[in-house]
Amino acid sequence: MSETAQLSDVEQKSLDEIAHPSLPEGTSIYGSTKVFPDYQAENGETYFTLVHGIAHESSVSFVAVLQATRALRKGFETAIYFYGPGSLNCLATRGFPTVGNSAFPGEHNINNQLKTLIAEGGKVYCCRFGLSLHGAREEDLIEGVIPTHPLDVQDALIHYARKGAIINSTYQL
Repeated sequence: MSETAQLSDVEQKSLDEIAHPSLPEGTSIYGSTKVFPDYQAENGETYFTLVHGIAHESSVSFVAVLQATRALRKGFETAIYFYGPGSLNCLATRGFPTVGNSAFPGEHNINNQLKTLIAEGGKVYCCRFGLSLHGAREEDLIEGVIPTHPLDVQDALIHYARKGAIINSTYQL
């Protein structure tokens, strides 16, 4: 049986000052005009993302994966490179109390989106040194994630820059 919190008169007065919710669900409070064209990849165009952000510590890593997936679906050759603490995003061993179980809604968002990106033809790279900094094992990577040497971070950036890639670099402290 659930009990209702007992509110003081002043707490109830404060609560009643503004109706909640002030707008019913489904009410639009934002316009829908898209300002820029919906660009699609031209022949041979590439999209490359660097991620140096920890899973679940902010939205940086997840949004980068979503953007890369969108670029892939627009026809861009797409790759993501996780390095430093960003390498932790690539672990298939996420879960509690056992691998694969979500302790909270969205715990596997990054895992699932990376699997989608790989299944749709995107490439995902993960720095072995980034893994080692946190005691993560290479065998714990999501299937299809390509492990890389620490010296590959700079050369991957050069590689994709020389291809003329659109480069999205995300960083989280």
